[in-house]
Amino acid sequence: MLLGVNIDHIAVLREARKINDPNPLDALGICKLSGADQITIHLREDRRHIHDNDAVAIIKHSSLPVNLECSINDEIIDIVCNLKPARVTLVPENRDEVTTEGGLNIKKNFEKLQKVIDKLHENEIEVSLFIDPNEQIIDLSNQLEVEWVELHTGTFANIYAMLHSNLSNTHHSIKELELSKNELKDKLGISIKELENSAKIAKKLGLKVAAGHGLNYKNVTLISRIPEIEELNIGQSIIARSVFTGLSKAIMDMKELIKND
Repeated sequence: MLLGVNIDHIAVLREARKINDPNPLDALGICKLSGADQITIHLREDRRHIHDNDAVAIIKHSSLPVNLECSINDEIIDIVCNLKPARVTLVPENRDEVTTEGGLNIKKNFEKLQKVIDKLHENEIEVSLFIDPNEQIIDLSNQLEVEWVELHTGTFANIYAMLHSNLSNTHHSIKELELSKNELKDKLGISIKELENSAKIAKKLGLKVAAGHGLNYKNVTLISRIPEIEELNIGQSIIARSVFTGLSKAIMDMKELIKND
């Protein structure tokens, strides 16, 4: 299974102090030497972490393929077409969100997405859609003739955290998931089954399947066991662990967990 390392949170640390350190560009060589298969960055409309000059430098200097996440905003798409990363993953974006909260509303944005995808393909850029695990959404994604879908694992990750961690006893407890352990176990089982079924459907349609959002060292093996998923994109948990272990070990630890021998 391939691992895309999202380095946005290095830029988050930099932006917290509004200085030039740490520089996400410095992570590129470490990621490659530690076994990462791809670099992932998100060029947000609000530029809260990765900025345009970061994206230019990372795409120019990375020896690993760069997967650039972005919205379908026309200005952003024009920038991306000039940058020409190996892949673009189209994601929903809300300026008030802490992080991406769900998959694309493909039905509502079908015509706009088609134009964006056509433009990206004209610029020889591979396209992935960040979607919720849902059969209808996968079918619509296939109609848009993209190469990849990335299944949103955020719901799974939230349920897992409320069931298997101390999250419920913190100020970040997820109110709608403050349920009994049995209820959470049932929800977790349903969420995993949705991801498994969606991955199978997408694969049968000829789509390549990735997954990401909220994956960490505790929950990732449940997702890495799904054979149709061939790539995971993970950022926050790797960068968080690197504070204590160093980036290289954090990446190698994650690679070890997702190995399918």
